[in-house]
Amino acid sequence: MTRRLFIFLACLAVTGTAVRAQSKPTVVILVRHAEKAAAPAADPPLTEAGVARAKALAAALANTAVQAVITTELTRTRETARPLAEARGITAEVVRSGPGEAHARAVADAVRAHGGQNVLVVGHSNTIPAIIAALGGPKLPDICDSQYSTFYVLILGPGDRKPDLIVSSFGAPSPDPATTCPNPIK
Repeated sequence: MTRRLFIFLACLAVTGTAVRAQSKPTVVILVRHAEKAAAPAADPPLTEAGVARAKALAAALANTAVQAVITTELTRTRETARPLAEARGITAEVVRSGPGEAHARAVADAVRAHGGQNVLVVGHSNTIPAIIAALGGPKLPDICDSQYSTFYVLILGPGDRKPDLIVSSFGAPSPDPATTCPNPIK
C-alpha cells in the first residue's frame, strides 16, 4: 500500500508541475540587433552607438527575469544580447540564420522549448516580424533599416489564446519612421 501511495503522490506531483508550467505565459522580448558598422560587410560588429544600445537593452530589462536568450550566429546579434546575457549568467542559444520562414520557425521552436519563461530574441530587420508571426502574433512589415529602438513583447498565453503584442522602444530614439521608412509600423 505504501508503494502505491508513493507512486500516486509522485504522479500527482509531476502532473501538477506540468499543469502549472503550461498555465504560466511565455513572455518573448524581441529586438532587432543594435546599430552595426559598415565593415566587414558579411558580419559587422556593433558601432559605438550599437554598444550603447546593447547596454540600454540590458538596463531596460534589468528588472525582468529573462531566463533564455536566442540570437543568430552573426556578431551583431550576439553583441546586442551580450550585456544582458552576461548580467544573467546565460549562454545565448544560437539559431543559425537562413531562409526567412524556415529561420522564423526554427526560432519559434527554440522559444517554445522555454515555455513559461521570459525569453529575449535578438534578430534582424527582416526576421523579427516573421518570428512574431511564427509565434502566432500579427503579421508586421519588415523593420526599416534606420530603426533600432523598437522593442516588441509578445505574450504567449496558455492554450489557443491569441498572443498579446506590445510595441515600445528603448535606448536612443531612432529617426522618425514616417520620414525614413517606406512602410512604418503604426
